[in-house]
This record gives sequence, structure tokens and C-alpha cells, in this order.
Amino acid sequence: MTIQSGRTARHVCAAADEALSEAAFRTGDFAGAERLFGEARAIAERDGDREAEALAVGGLGMVRHYRNITTLVGGDTPDDADVAAEEELMRRSLAIWEEIGDPAGTARALFGVALVFQVLRRAWAAAMPYFWRSFGLAEAVEESGDLYGRSEIHRHLGFYYLIEDVRPREAVRQLGYSLALRERLGDPRRIPSALVALGEAEMAAGNLQRAVDLLSRALMLARQADLQPWRIQAAEQALRDAEAALSAAT
Repeated sequence: MTIQSGRTARHVCAAADEALSEAAFRTGDFAGAERLFGEARAIAERDGDREAEALAVGGLGMVRHYRNITTLVGGDTPDDADVAAEEELMRRSLAIWEEIGDPAGTARALFGVALVFQVLRRAWAAAMPYFWRSFGLAEAVEESGDLYGRSEIHRHLGFYYLIEDVRPREAVRQLGYSLALRERLGDPRRIPSALVALGEAEMAAGNLQRAVDLLSRALMLARQADLQPWRIQAAEQALRDAEAALSAAT
């Protein structure tokens, strides 16, 4: 890899984060994000910047994660080797953040390890110790300026109360806060999925008209933001389910 002079690892990480967001929500092409995070990691290692190294390694883990998610959405199961590679990167990032003693970075890295277990291995019992530790540091994530990071922590805790320890009202509370953080952030790519999650929680809580309203907005915004087809289809299906439930109840 050729490292361009004059570019700091943190600047490259920022560009990589944007490339990852665009790929995750719109294009599905993760090659650019992977290249940039790899470049950031090399610069950070050269310069001895441990924080930037942790950011880059965690970013590479998230690239792996979204690629594994793409496999799942396509109806296949990610290879064990791909899941293990993602977990190795997430744990490496966590080890660096814990060594540094940075609470916000540690929270994000704990969350990354939890994703491996919750999303890919479907093992809530293994995921939750990491999620709880991450949740305990969530304020530090927001104080660092990372509204999306905190939103993700509350989002997946909401899923826990929606799917595993079923408490729909608590799911609504957590997912509502996740949505509020994304609305503060103002990135149109990230709002529709938060609306879908909250709409599904409201439906589980029996608030069917509220669910229809949220999911209608989610679908409209997903189309306006030109999100990936599978994200639009998820909003369409959730809205159909909510409309059918509301129709059956009236």
C-alpha cells in the first residue's frame, strides 16, 4: 500500500467513515471504505497514533460486518471464516481502546463485538454483556460528538426488548431515543431504518395507527434518500404488516 504524504490517519478515517455510510445505505460497494480504512491503519501504525489505529481497525471490522449483513439479506449464511475475521477486528479495536482508556472508543468497540454475536451468531446471551457495558458508556459516546454511535447502542438495546426479553414499551422507549438522535444528526440515509424499527415496536405494543404513520414516513424517506433496494423493501413489508394489523383490528 502506498501512503500519501500529508494525510493524517484521522483525516483518512473520516473519509472512510463517509464511504462506509454511503456503501451501507446506498451503493453496497465497500471496496473504497476498506481501502481507506486500510490506509488509515497503515498511517496510524507508522505514526504511532493508537487512537487512530483503533478507529481504523474498528472501521475495517464494520466493513466486514456490513458485507456479512449483505450476505444475510441475500438469503445466505456468512462463512464462518468471514464472521471470525470480523470478530478478530472488533476485538483488536476493543483491546486498543481499553489500553488507551478512552470510554467513548471502548463503548463503540464493545458494541462492535456485540454485533458479531447478536446479528451473525444469533446468540443474545453472549451479546448482552457487551451491549450492557456499551450502554453504560453511551453518554461518553454522545459527548464525543458521535450521535450515530449512541443511536446504534439504543437501537440494538431496543431490539433486545422487542425480540428477546420481550417488553414492547421499553423497546419503544429505546428505539424512540435512537430515532431522536438520528434526527438530531440530520443524515437522511440513517433516519428511515430508525423509523422502521420504532414502527415495528409500536406495532408490537398495540399502537397500530402510530406504527402505520411511522412506517409510511419511513418508506417515503427511504425512497427520497435513494437507499438500497432491500432497505426500501423492508420498509414496504413492515408498512404492509402494520396496515394489515390495523385493518384487522378495526
